[in-house]
Amino acid sequence: MVRTMKAAVIYEAGGPEVLKIESRPIPTPRVGEVLIRIKAFGLNRSELFTRQGHSPGVKFPRVLGIEAVGLVEDAPGGEFHAGEAVATAMGGMGRQFDGGYAEYCCAPATQVQTIKTELPWETLGALPEMMQTSWGSLFKSLRLNRGETLLIRGGTTSIGLASAAIAHGHGASVAATTRNPDREKLLRASGVDRVFIDGGSIAEKVKGVYPEGVDKVLELVGTTTLEDSLHCAKQGGVVCMTGIVGNKWSFDEFSPMDVIPTAVNLTTYSGGSEDFMRTPLDELAGQVVAGTLRIQLGRVFRLDEIVEAHRCMEENRAGGKLVVLT
Repeated sequence: MVRTMKAAVIYEAGGPEVLKIESRPIPTPRVGEVLIRIKAFGLNRSELFTRQGHSPGVKFPRVLGIEAVGLVEDAPGGEFHAGEAVATAMGGMGRQFDGGYAEYCCAPATQVQTIKTELPWETLGALPEMMQTSWGSLFKSLRLNRGETLLIRGGTTSIGLASAAIAHGHGASVAATTRNPDREKLLRASGVDRVFIDGGSIAEKVKGVYPEGVDKVLELVGTTTLEDSLHCAKQGGVVCMTGIVGNKWSFDEFSPMDVIPTAVNLTTYSGGSEDFMRTPLDELAGQVVAGTLRIQLGRVFRLDEIVEAHRCMEENRAGGKLVVLT
């Protein structure tokens, strides 16, 4: 008898309603793969873009989901033992092969980490992609040091809130932006020292507080605010573009000599499976347990509610990381 699972499948690009819950055979892992009984997964805007048809390399039908946490069901190569709690992310997951929007998934063993924490699944499910993106942006691309000033553009995104908490714990002075003054309390609870209300241009406000500019800028809105963010950095400072919540991928016109101020460095962070495996996920989970790293969860959904979960993400009603329990 073929064992089946519940999965959210997309057959064509469109609105949240194109995600269809259906029954599918549980995949069979090959040597070098791990079959994971998924317990939870976080939602990511890259999945929203794929659903909307903005990821030309993704072929439908597909089970989306670039991350998942759960229990090892089978690992034919012996890399893991049945019942171990694990996390996986990136490496083509939900794009080149079926991902986390299901009760089971097969992932390459090379992109699976063992997790020893006793965090509840809804909290653990929020961590893999959020932590690898925040950690990688701060310490691989920005090379953030203790005592430096960090500005997070798009501070109330899940990545922004996690980055603020990590940077604060690292000893950096953190500033962040929000378009909504009511979100200031949320930002300060995540370790933000100074809040800037973002009307589209904040460089003048930032220079009013930091006359020379800030040391590092984490750009999570994207090209719509990147030029302004570059003018927030001091000479020798670094701006890292990680996010595109502004839903615009490229400049209409790009003149580097006009856009990039003298001696300001521009870099990016996209993150792959290697970056995920370098992220000290178990250590960060331990900090969450200890209360030294505060993670802002948004709403928690069930797999059957995936359409409403995507609608919540698309309408920016999350208020933190959205998580789905299977």
